[in-house]
Amino acid sequence: MKLKSSQNRMIVIDGVDGSGKGVQTNRLLQSLLDAGEQAILTREPGGSPAAEDIRALLVTGEPEKWDSMTELLLMYAARRSHLRDTIWPQLAQGKWVISDRFADSSRAFQGIAGDLGLDTVERIHQTVVGDFKPELVLILDIPESIALARARVRGGIEDRFEKKGTDYHARVRKAFLQIASGDQRQYYVIDANQSMDQVSEDIITVINDRFGLSLKASLEPR
Repeated sequence: MKLKSSQNRMIVIDGVDGSGKGVQTNRLLQSLLDAGEQAILTREPGGSPAAEDIRALLVTGEPEKWDSMTELLLMYAARRSHLRDTIWPQLAQGKWVISDRFADSSRAFQGIAGDLGLDTVERIHQTVVGDFKPELVLILDIPESIALARARVRGGIEDRFEKKGTDYHARVRKAFLQIASGDQRQYYVIDANQSMDQVSEDIITVINDRFGLSLKASLEPR
């Protein structure tokens, strides 16, 4: 599917597990809806029925059940379905698409922290995704020890990546910052080691400046 540049209203919020992406993507969606904008919230891995099936394979169980290459291939199988069935059709309708994670998670988790290398990820990315990229990626940056403590409090069975430990997530955090430093127009790093409300305010400031909007931060619990 070919999209006009004016139709690319995709904003990604990414970062280490426990950085607050779930809260902030929900709040951003509400801010857009409150302003009368058409918007959807989606996530990776997942975001379409087929991709959600793959998500269950990736985020549950023991860390060693997949190696980095298998993770990467499963991620891109899910991403292709996500793009084809959700992201591209919604963007073509002129809607804002807010995604909790996208391709930079593959670059950070499997490419850098997982030692596959960015060249390997980019070869698969070009085959599956092509030249499409989100209009804006916000990286929530927070010390990995704090983020993992939050994730453990959250609980649940989707903890396979959290089980990889602090050293792994330290590499993931560093990887996200490395990726963000490469393109200061597409990426913006948000200090997530603040109150949730302040992080929301910072996100809305960036988005209003970037897109010429007048959104107000949604500070209700989500």
